[in-house]
This record gives sequence, structure tokens and C-alpha cells, in this order.
Amino acid sequence: MADIAAPVARSPIAPPEPTAVLDGWLVTTQRAVGALRICDATPLSKVLVRAAEDGAVASALGVELGRSERDEHGTLVVGSGPGEWLLLAAPGSAAEAAARAPRPGGEFVTVTDFTHSRALVRLTGAESPVVLAKLCAIDFADAVTPNSSALRTSVAKLVTDVIRDDLGEERASRSYLLHCERSSGQYLFDALVDAGVHHDIEIDGFTASTV
Repeated sequence: MADIAAPVARSPIAPPEPTAVLDGWLVTTQRAVGALRICDATPLSKVLVRAAEDGAVASALGVELGRSERDEHGTLVVGSGPGEWLLLAAPGSAAEAAARAPRPGGEFVTVTDFTHSRALVRLTGAESPVVLAKLCAIDFADAVTPNSSALRTSVAKLVTDVIRDDLGEERASRSYLLHCERSSGQYLFDALVDAGVHHDIEIDGFTASTV
């Protein structure tokens, strides 16, 4: 009997050649060398938790609306909306992240795996706030939107969660995660690339460090 090939997950954002399968996802193997780079981070696991804003789940998660923090497992917990938290974790770990979401008795809680129904993009580099300012009316200055801030706003006229999640040693490299509906993923990615053309933006392939 012939071997059956393992299924390959595909982002709504078309990966430029060359490509490879990483953690079950088809991704580009391009590597950016410039200071400003954009990466399709859709392979990250995405779990949405909904519960009372002032309940036991909110207390257990410990992340306020408009903020983000990494837990002891390396999952990024985002206070993305009133009574709503987005959990971003390594590819293939949605079930584990969902299982760790608190479910106290007496409180209505929903935990949903949105990994394949949402798109996620990471924009990194000192010029990333300048690029975002071309598409969004938010002030991305440190004093207004510091590292670990999270907000839901319009980016290129598209409802988008924007999470500042700086990378590198001492979080010295400015970086933003942008989260939207799957059907709008390619549009958002292309809009960011177009806005970054004059800043020499480069496409970077997904790796474990994207988490």
C-alpha cells in the first residue's frame, strides 16, 4: 500500500519561492538581510478565550485589556478585547495552549482554536512604526504604545489586532504582530509590503524564532 503523504497546512499569504514544509506548514525559505523585514507568522497557534472581564478566568490569565505577556510556557497572552484573550504559541501546540486555559466552575468560558481561520504577520525593524503610520492613525511612539501594548484598530482600512512584541536581547528590536481574518491576510501583507517599499522592506521566512 502506498504511503499517504501528511497534510500540509497553507497560509492565505502566498509564500514566494523557494519554499519548504516547516512544522506542517508550507513556508518560504527566503531570509531577509536588511533592517526592515516582514514575515508571515500564520503558522503560529492561535487560541481565543472569551470570558467575563472581571471573572476568575481574567484573574487567572492576569493580562489586562490592551496588554500582552508571555507565560511560563512561552505563550504570548494578549488582552485583545473586552473579555477576550488571544493566545499565540508555537505551531502545532494549539491543543496544549487551549488545555491550559482556565475553566473555573460557575463561569461561562469559550476556548476556540483559530489557528487556520486567522492570518498573522510580523513586522520587524526600527522603521516599522513609520510603515504602520502610513496605514494606521495610531501613534506608535514609545510613550503611547510601548512594548507589550496591544490594540484593535484599522490598518489599511482593515480591522486588525496590533501587538507590539519586540525581539532580540533585551527586546531591543522593534517588532509588531498583526492579526486579522484569514480572508484578509494576503491584502494586509501586500499593504504592508507596499508601505515599506521605500524603506527597503524584505520578506523573511518563518522560523521558530518568529514565536
